[in-house]
Amino acid sequence: MRNPIPRVAAIHDLAGFARTSLTAAIPILSSMGIQATPLPTAILSTQTVGYNDFTLLDLTDDMVRILDHWERLGLRFDGVYSGFMASTAQMDSAARCIRNCLAPGGLAVVDPVLGDDGKLIPTMTPEMVAKMRWLITCADLITPNFTEVCLLLDEPYSPEADLPTLKGWLRRLAENGPKTVVATSVPLADGQASRKPECTSVLAYERDEDRFWRVDCSYIPAYYPGTGDVFASVLTGSLLQGDSLAIALDRAVQFVTLGIRATFGQGLPNREGILLERILDTLRAPLGSYMCRLVD
Repeated sequence: MRNPIPRVAAIHDLAGFARTSLTAAIPILSSMGIQATPLPTAILSTQTVGYNDFTLLDLTDDMVRILDHWERLGLRFDGVYSGFMASTAQMDSAARCIRNCLAPGGLAVVDPVLGDDGKLIPTMTPEMVAKMRWLITCADLITPNFTEVCLLLDEPYSPEADLPTLKGWLRRLAENGPKTVVATSVPLADGQASRKPECTSVLAYERDEDRFWRVDCSYIPAYYPGTGDVFASVLTGSLLQGDSLAIALDRAVQFVTLGIRATFGQGLPNREGILLERILDTLRAPLGSYMCRLVD
């Protein structure tokens, strides 16, 4: 029987003080009319960026027991959406959830949380990167940032990238399994994104159509942890609502941009993330503009 409310298994960590991972995914998906069912990978005192003394409770064994129970219940999800992993074994559980709990025709999304700004995040290791290369083969859609694109392909990181190279890299990632690859925080050096060199773009590739989409992101001089989780959550929710990829990309980019604008200048430490609560109601509003465009 079809779920009357779309249902997503959200495989992420739960950080006590943060607007990241489950504390971002659950309110976003709920605001979009989607039930978010958490399968937590870890419990942390805070998110990991900007904090040096956070605590982390690894839930690798608990994930197996939760999946055992879900499978006995015969639960089926319209989407399975994974993010931060605390161990390589957790990626086996994420793949198991996709294999055994995703409804026919459902959407499997993997956000390969590994690093940013050319570096691994504190809890990641080369072994985690290698295992993530396997996990993305189980996905329909992946949402790596530019650093994670480089890590997944074992390519050297640089502060700029040209469009032909990026297109080739996204095709290579799609050859590994996912039908759609959405790369975020892409520092395209083609002069089209903006007159400001700091401007970044989102570049997406649909393998079956051999088609690329691009959204350029206006420059705001601030960095907030969790914006990748926010972007992937809105993108997932939008696609499960039946939006096209182009509309989903626009919706995700515009929501993140609005969140940054709502937060910038408030005087809060950047490590607390964007003021998500102030803008959740906009997820039910129609888009005010359309910026996503096809790329030759």
